[in-house]
Order: sequence, then C-alpha cells, then structure tokens
Amino acid sequence: MNQSEGIAWSVQNDIARIVLKRPERANALSSPSARVLVQAIDEVLAHNPRAILLTGEGRVFCAGGDIDEFVAVGEKLPELVDHILDGLHPALLRLASNPAPLVVAVNGSAGGAGVGLALCGDFVLAAASMKLRTGYAAIGLSPDAGASYFLARRAGPVRAQQLLMLSDAIDSRRCLEWGIVDAVYPDAELAAAAEALVMRLASGASASFAGIKALCAGAQCRPIEAHFAMEQKLLRERAGSADAREGVAAFVAKRAPRFTGR
Repeated sequence: MNQSEGIAWSVQNDIARIVLKRPERANALSSPSARVLVQAIDEVLAHNPRAILLTGEGRVFCAGGDIDEFVAVGEKLPELVDHILDGLHPALLRLASNPAPLVVAVNGSAGGAGVGLALCGDFVLAAASMKLRTGYAAIGLSPDAGASYFLARRAGPVRAQQLLMLSDAIDSRRCLEWGIVDAVYPDAELAAAAEALVMRLASGASASFAGIKALCAGAQCRPIEAHFAMEQKLLRERAGSADAREGVAAFVAKRAPRFTGR
C-alpha cells in the first residue's frame, strides 16, 4: 500500500482502497494531504478497478479542512481555497462518476469537506458512532468537496439546506432514517461489512454496474424518450456480452455466475 501525507492507497484483486490515515488530526485535509488524495484517486482509477473502497482510520472519518492551516494563511485564505479545490474537485468528480461501484465506510464523525467525501459513494455504510455536522456556516464559510450536492441528493434539497445552515450534529440513526447513509453497523463490525460488500461488487457484472450508474446519474433531468433510448442502447450492448451469456447460463444451471467484466 502506498502512503504519503496521511493518505494510503492500493489496488489488489481488482479492488481499489483509499484510506484517510491522519487520525491525530481527525483526518483533516491540509493542502499537502489534499494534493496526495488527488494523486491516490488518479492512480487507483488508472488500474480500472472493479470496485472502490474509501474509508478513514481512527475515531473520525474526516473533520474537513485543516483549520490550523486556514488560520496560518490569514488573509490569503481565498488563494488557499483555490489551491486545494482546483485539483480536489475534479478528482472527486472522477472518483464519484467512475464506472466502478464506490463504497464509503464512514468510521466516525464527518464534518465540512468530510461530508462530501463521506456521501460521494454509491453505497455509504456508517459506524454507529458516526455523526454528521456540516459546520461551514458556523465559521462563516460555504460548502465544498461536493458536500451540498451529495447531501441534497441523499436527503433532499430542503433538508440539506437546513442541515448546512444550522450545522447541528446528526447521529447515525437519524442519518439512516433520512437516507443520508445506507446502513449502520456497530463500530467493530463496520470494516468487515464494508469489505464483504466491496468484494461482492468486485465479483459482479462490472459493465452492467457501469450502465446502471450512467442511467441513474442523469435520470431526473433526462427526457423519458432519451432515457428509453439510452436503456435500449446499453441493454443491446450487454445482451451480446460474455457476462450476459454467463449470467443466463448460470441462472439456468442454478449456479453462481462467474463474471469477467466483459
């Protein structure tokens, strides 16, 4: 596993893993660690993984930006913001829109930019101790790292706006109730649950998953005629694939399919 500036990453058996490993700083993103996170994202995506896991180390998933660094730059904070986000935002877009399923295991509290990292996944699993606190408005700032986008996508725009304005801490039970996370596990069981899910996804029909992501990503803004046409095009492509032949054969034989991603 590669590691630098509190970010670790690897690709093994078609599974990419990115770990925030700066627990002594609540996995906060500094300018150097954000730059390495961009590097980690690009390097794991270059391997065309079949599934991706993003998680953190310690009791906090990610506290957001490094406030000490904000204080240190003083009036040059706008320049620091651009320096970090000019690279980080495109990288997070590449991560979230990559065809491979993305699982995020939120091992603890998420705040600020950590909200965007926590909620960018196709599957978001949370530890029971997890809390979400947006925090931006509490210090006179506004959202980044996709926090407003991913929170609105999951909780709805009105509730997301309220959470972003009030910066109240929301526990894992309420996050599950509001659809902000998909499942909650006892802290000691989260890692195993995330590994089981990412392994299941990695063994699945990856090209089918890619089509599903593409269809669902734009479903709300795509005219129904265009959506039907896209469904037909993707299904026709899949119908002639090796995975489709294997899937049908396995169904008839009442056995587990062995997909290859082709």
